[in-house]
Formats: sequence, structure tokens, C-alpha cells
Amino acid sequence: MARPIVGSEEHKRLFCRTFIETHDGYEVSAVDFPDIDAASRERLLSLPIWDEAVNTERETARKVQRMADFEPDPLVREAIALQGFEEGRHAALLDRLTQRYDIAVQRRGDEPEPANAVWEFTRTEYGECFDAFFAFGLFALARDSGFFPPPLVTLFDPVMQEEARHVLFFVNWMAYRRARLPFMLSPFLDLQRGLAVVLQVLSRVRTALDLGGAEQDNFAMNSHGSLGDFSLPAFLEVCLRENQQRLGVYHSDLLRPEFVPYLARLALRFLRR
Repeated sequence: MARPIVGSEEHKRLFCRTFIETHDGYEVSAVDFPDIDAASRERLLSLPIWDEAVNTERETARKVQRMADFEPDPLVREAIALQGFEEGRHAALLDRLTQRYDIAVQRRGDEPEPANAVWEFTRTEYGECFDAFFAFGLFALARDSGFFPPPLVTLFDPVMQEEARHVLFFVNWMAYRRARLPFMLSPFLDLQRGLAVVLQVLSRVRTALDLGGAEQDNFAMNSHGSLGDFSLPAFLEVCLRENQQRLGVYHSDLLRPEFVPYLARLALRFLRR
């Protein structure tokens, strides 16, 4: 059977129904956070991510839901609204985790409503494409090395898989949207996409710098030797492997993200020289 044409109704039904039908309906209130020993809690505390993770998930949920309110197509709107719900659930899960293990978090105030819902959604989701790729690798290292206690690995593995679904949906949504634009408007969308990618790269660099200093030194001290082989080439190989495994479980006719894996493979070729 031929792959559906990108931009066709068949393509839309495939990426939307795949997203909706693979939704996991767990309730945050039913999640039982396990007791962990003091050493495991100290490793969690050493991670310099909690402020950014909690705030980003909450802000992302609002932006995605705003896009759902803007989307005119009923099926696409249902899928985007479901993603907004899942992003909000991630924020609630992180809230409960930080409270359960007494991890201090500084919460930012609510951002104003975006003037352009499509632009904010596009920027946000390109950020997720970057974040998810590297989060898959970090999660695998933490899982395989024992840095995270096994009960927490079991608890957060579905969250990692939801991030894979979000990226998969966005890549197909963007390709669907571009294919349906008049030919003369496609270059303008491509410029917008390029700007979104550049802005998200700069944002990630700024975040990495903000996470430096004493907090990063604390993480390095607590994690030294406990994450296994953390050389950059080895880490990129783990990211590529995990990305392929997490996305590989979905329908083969769906488009996969290519840009970040391409950059990782390019970096690997350079580093191996």
C-alpha cells in the first residue's frame, strides 16, 4: 500500500488518529511516588533542571492549548487539545515530584497570551524537537547507570514516550500545513520555520549558560562516574539509538524528525576524526 501523500486527508487522519489512539489515560492523582533513599534524593537535588522543567511544561501547556483554540479543523484541534492536556499533566507530575521529594522550585509568573498562536506553537514545538532528542539520551543513561531509582524510571518512561508522540505529531502537522499552502506562500513558512529553529537554539544555549555555575558544579560532583560513559560521542550515539527506538513503534508511513538527528550524526562524524 502506497504511503499517503503529505498534505492529503489520509495523511491528516493518520497522524491525528495515531496521536489520539496512543494516548495513555493515567491520572496524576493516582501516581504513587515511591520512597527513595537519601543518596537517590541527593542525586535528584543535584540536577540543575527543576526550575526550568516545571515552568517550561506549564508554559508549553498554555501555548499548545491556545493553538487548539485557534485550530479550525475538528480532528486536528482534538489532537492538539489532547497534547495540551498531556503537557499540563507533565507539569502537574513534576509539581508532585518536587513536592514529594522536597525540591525547591522558583515558579515564574504567567506569560501574557501570545499575539500569534501559530507562531508560538511553532516555536515551542521546535524547542520540543531539540529537548526530546537529548532527553531520550539522558533518560537512558540515568536509567542504565542507576542514577535514577528503578521506580522513578518506571514512572517517567511513559512521559518520555509522550514526548516522542508530541514530536512525531508536530513534524507531520507542519508538513501537512506546508503542503496545503499555496505555492507562493511556502517560502514564507520556510523562513518562519528557520527563524523558529534559530531562536530555539539560542534559547537552549542561554538556558545551558543559566544552569551553569554552582548548580552545575553540584551536579557534576554528584553525578561524576554514576552516569557511565558520558563522553560526547557516546552520548550522541545513545540519543540517536533512543530516538529511533521511541519513534520506531509508530506507523511507518508517518514522517520522522530529521533535523536534530542529522546534526547529531554530523557532529559524530566530526568528533570521530
